[in-house]
Amino acid sequence: MKHLIRSLLVCTLLIQAMGCAEPIEKSNNNNETISAEDDLIVSAIDLKGKTIGYCTPSLNAPYYQALLQSIKETTEKNGMTFLSADGQDDINKQVAAVEDLITKGVDALLLNPKDPDALVGVTKLAKAAGIPVFIIDSSINPSAEYVTTVQSNNLANGELAGEWLAERFGNKKMNIALLSGNAGNPVGKTRKQGLLQGIAEEQLRSLGYIDLNIRTQMYTDWSYAGGLKAMEDILVAHPDINVVITESDVCVLGAIKAIAQAGKTDDILIVAGADGQKEAIKYIMETDFYGCTAMNSPVQIGKNAVMYAIQYMNGKRDFSKTSYTAPLLITKENAAEYYNPNALF
Repeated sequence: MKHLIRSLLVCTLLIQAMGCAEPIEKSNNNNETISAEDDLIVSAIDLKGKTIGYCTPSLNAPYYQALLQSIKETTEKNGMTFLSADGQDDINKQVAAVEDLITKGVDALLLNPKDPDALVGVTKLAKAAGIPVFIIDSSINPSAEYVTTVQSNNLANGELAGEWLAERFGNKKMNIALLSGNAGNPVGKTRKQGLLQGIAEEQLRSLGYIDLNIRTQMYTDWSYAGGLKAMEDILVAHPDINVVITESDVCVLGAIKAIAQAGKTDDILIVAGADGQKEAIKYIMETDFYGCTAMNSPVQIGKNAVMYAIQYMNGKRDFSKTSYTAPLLITKENAAEYYNPNALF
């Protein structure tokens, strides 16, 4: 009888580990946010002695720092060893850093690739070494060897922000400036696609026509300084701009200084397709010129990534190629719920 009870308990734990915790938010299009009490994840196997390695493209931004901290804390709370490597914003250094983690024999490799193509080779090395690879936050060429990509739903988030903007403006003419990260970035491209789709769909629904009047696009290199310089140039070349849409909060936070110096905070509305950075949320709460942003939580992405790695260790193999956190729009109405002045990001 004791053996039967023990067997049933092990089976129950395994089933729980394969599905992990109940998602606190889940929709039919594979958007999910998984939560576990105190970040403890049910596992049918002993996690002690297991090692999770994570390679970041850089640590030069609060987002990257918060993502690393989330992965580290979740890994260690579940009794595993955490190893990290920094690509130092150099693709060759990131390749070398990943190769080092593979040599150290990690049990799962979490990788945030700086470039979608340059890291394909190291994913194949990891597979040859029997190490499952989980792509975090960004994207990688589909020819790579990986279990799943863990990221926010960039398309759905962008659509929510675009719809909000079109609804806000109604039939008023929008003269739009688009601030992007850098050319060819797959995440930025998807966010931009979502923003434009959201604007177009809401205009068709409410107006019966589409008026996507994008006057210019400028690249910011995902930086405050890049956003400031881009916005200064835009205001000179296109002084009639009344809307700024952006692929990320960081692209536009620097631009706010240029807008303020030009005395145009009452004339320009900012809408971000991501990230929910604390500085952006504070602007949304306290001003009218930063209209909305969409949640791209490094904390939740980090937790989910470790959880999926533990699921894999427990035998789960039927992962979707992309695993999303739930889309969420942050506006003045709900911004206070998500503002944490002490957060890294």
